[in-house]
This record gives sequence, C-alpha cells and structure tokens, in this order.
Amino acid sequence: MPDTPYLLAAVGVCAAVTWALRALPFTALAPLRASAAVHHLSARMPLGVMVILTVYTLRNVSAVQAPPAALALGATLALHLWRRNAVLSILGGTALHVLLASTVFAVS
Repeated sequence: MPDTPYLLAAVGVCAAVTWALRALPFTALAPLRASAAVHHLSARMPLGVMVILTVYTLRNVSAVQAPPAALALGATLALHLWRRNAVLSILGGTALHVLLASTVFAVS
C-alpha cells in the first residue's frame, strides 16, 4: 500500500484538477458574453435545434404512428405559438402523443 505522503499528494492533485475544471467555465464566461458570434448563435440555435430534433423524431414514423405524431406535433406548435414557452410546448405535445398512442390510436 502506498505511504501517506503519496496518498495526500494524489488527493491534492485530484482536488486541484477538480477545482480548476469547475472554475474554468466562469473564467471563460466574461469574454464569451461580449462575443458577436455567441450572440448570433444564441439567437438562431434554438430554432435550428428544434428543427433537427423534429426531423430526427419523425424520420421513421410509420402510417400507423402518423396520426398521433401529427396531432402531437400540431399541439406542440400551437402551444408554443400561444404561450412561447418551450417547456410547456414539449411537455404538452409529449403528453398528448403518449395519450393518443396508448389509447385512441392503440394498435392491438
């Protein structure tokens, strides 16, 4: 078994690396707030991410799954246009899809 100074040094190195990795985002945050590129991305990324997720989700939808998926997608869009709240839109659309897929459009 390693001796005590070796173990203390190992714990010290681990603590220093952990502290440095946790402090790094805060030191990099100030220059990023003034960046024009980050401002541009923050304005356009949410829509791009949602489009990519929608296409990825609907890429393999079969004819049996299409009605609940289409209704849930419409509900998600309507909720988002009405309230402009991404969490409400996603949760509402997901809940409607689960409800429709498990009850109304359930395939035996």
